[in-house]
Amino acid sequence: MTAQLVTNTPLAHLRWDGGGPTVLMLHGVGGGRQAWEVSGTGDALAAAGFTALAADFPGYGLSAPVQPYDLAGMAGAVIDTLARLGGGPAILVGHSMGGMVAQEVIARAPQAVAGLVLAGTSPAFGKPGGDWQQAFLQSRFAPLDAGLGMAGLAQQLVPAMVAPGTAPAAIAAAQAMMAGVPETTYRAAVAALVAFDRRANLPNIQVPTLVITGEHDRTAAPEVARKLAERIANAQCHILPGAGHLLNIEQPAAFNTALLAFLQQR
Repeated sequence: MTAQLVTNTPLAHLRWDGGGPTVLMLHGVGGGRQAWEVSGTGDALAAAGFTALAADFPGYGLSAPVQPYDLAGMAGAVIDTLARLGGGPAILVGHSMGGMVAQEVIARAPQAVAGLVLAGTSPAFGKPGGDWQQAFLQSRFAPLDAGLGMAGLAQQLVPAMVAPGTAPAAIAAAQAMMAGVPETTYRAAVAALVAFDRRANLPNIQVPTLVITGEHDRTAAPEVARKLAERIANAQCHILPGAGHLLNIEQPAAFNTALLAFLQQR
């Protein structure tokens, strides 16, 4: 099915109209709406009867930036987009940063959310200013500070994020997406992640939830996913074999199968 590009909402997005419930897909910090094309998730959802939307976060792709650039602003853009579209609450599928924004959305506007799929993500970035956070920021910004640009960053970072044996085509696709992110947007988005903490709201989540991560994910490791699922009532947890942090791009068929099984069950 051919996706339609929609630009008259706060978040520009691709739309696959399968006629059924809305599933809004939210990308990670180095991605964009194209991530869900590469993974075939939009096509798979539409074929199963869902209306799939793949959004660009503010400052990515065709979406206008927001100020201040933080998780609240990103979540507000999601909420405003869903309100503009109408049609009732949506299922949010968020990868990495997108999963954090999804948690922010349900904390701020639970009535807008019918279900959650939290992929390769966590409920907090830990204590701001901690050693792990500083190491994370340094690893993400060092290539940029050295003048390598987003393409140089992608060349260094993506191979370290995927599982051993990942197909070269998947790595190349992820690198191309990351290279296309504006450097100013990337820096702002990464800085925004460090302040994220929605652990206290996890017991308040009442919608069907799937937590899924890759077996080899070092950013949102399997133990992190299991603990996250334990804090949400009746949440399911799925560890995807042979996948790293970019699980939907590394193992698209397995990811889409797990996603559809959850959605059709619930």
